[in-house]
Amino acid sequence: MRHKRVGRKLGVTTKHRKSMLRNMVTDLFRNDKLKTTDTRAKEIRRVAEKVITIAKDGTLHKRRQAAAYVRDKEVLKKLFDEIAEKFKDRPGGYTRITKLGFRKGDNTPISIIELVEEEYKPKKKKKAKAAPKKKTTAKTESDSAKTKSSKKESAEELGLIEEEAKAKETLAAEAVAVAEAVEEVKEATEPEVKEAPVEDTEVEAKEEAAEPEAKVQEETPEEKVEEPAAEPEAEIEAKAEEASEGEPQDSPDAEDEKEAEKKED
Repeated sequence: MRHKRVGRKLGVTTKHRKSMLRNMVTDLFRNDKLKTTDTRAKEIRRVAEKVITIAKDGTLHKRRQAAAYVRDKEVLKKLFDEIAEKFKDRPGGYTRITKLGFRKGDNTPISIIELVEEEYKPKKKKKAKAAPKKKTTAKTESDSAKTKSSKKESAEELGLIEEEAKAKETLAAEAVAVAEAVEEVKEATEPEVKEAPVEDTEVEAKEEAAEPEAKVQEETPEEKVEEPAAEPEAEIEAKAEEASEGEPQDSPDAEDEKEAEKKED
């Protein structure tokens, strides 16, 4: 497995490869371009961009790190003064590789690597577009009628109207059946509700036995006795005199006979 095996060996030893890449990177910074094979150009780009990133910081520590790789003092000064300032705003991609074709001797692909000269223009961040508001335009009656007619025509073509009519008929029949079932249930439950429970009748009988007089008075209204009107005193006296005149007066002999009869008894 080739895990974490970064870079190409280029068919040479490690010491040879390191020194070769160091010299080629130095020549790239000196001349701003370099012509070599395709594989070596790709390895030079990987190293050169790391060195430029170090030079962009500009501190003494970073200068010493770059000097450990680039041994030429003039090239080192150019790297920090010119190249780092040119790529100060660029976040990466300092080099460009252009393929030139194949070499005549061994048919090896040749390419040229050069430093980018164009100025970096950062792209403006696109603002999130707000959702467009829906236009609420009131449709006229003619437009609505046209749309409805077109919908009906399309539905008729597809045969959807017949299906909708059948569905409505089935729903209506189901509704009628449900209503009839509800009425039957109500009729069956009505007599049961009318019949008073046994417990309620017993309680009512006890209450009637305990208070019969009160109920009789409530059921039978009181009869009003009409009192005779008081007659005047003059009329009463006249009636008494008439009665006394009409009665026969008892003779003294009759009185004596009555007393004798009482005594005999």
